Amino acid sequence: MSLHELRRKPGDNTEKITINLGVIDLGQIDLLVQEGFYSNRTDLIRTAIRNQLERHADVVKQTVARKAFVLGLEHYSRADLEAVQSAGERLQIQVLGMASIASDVTPELAAAVIESVIVLGTLQASPAVKAALAGRIH
Repeated sequence: MSLHELRRKPGDNTEKITINLGVIDLGQIDLLVQEGFYSNRTDLIRTAIRNQLERHADVVKQTVARKAFVLGLEHYSRADLEAVQSAGERLQIQVLGMASIASDVTPELAAAVIESVIVLGTLQASPAVKAALAGRIH
């Protein structure tokens, strides 16, 4: 699966970030927007980020494979975690993208089943579950 296939449309599973730019860089961005190269500042910034990610795609792929990351969106339901618990196993969650733990998962179940969490991107879970896993989230 390529990184392009994993990209979502704007608004689907996006995170807002804040960056600080110098006034000259910002002025140049505004000039390119004004000249019609980009529809707005965000369009230019997204394009620049995507170009850099594309440039380093091989490194990302190699690292994901080497570190055994799940690439994309990974959801853990209560039933998933209960099945792991019934099997007497523990999870090591490693995701590049987004990992989500269902809202009906109790902090006790999460703590009993999840050994470690490494998410490069976003972890969605209830505040109580995040608190229960605080020492295991890296």
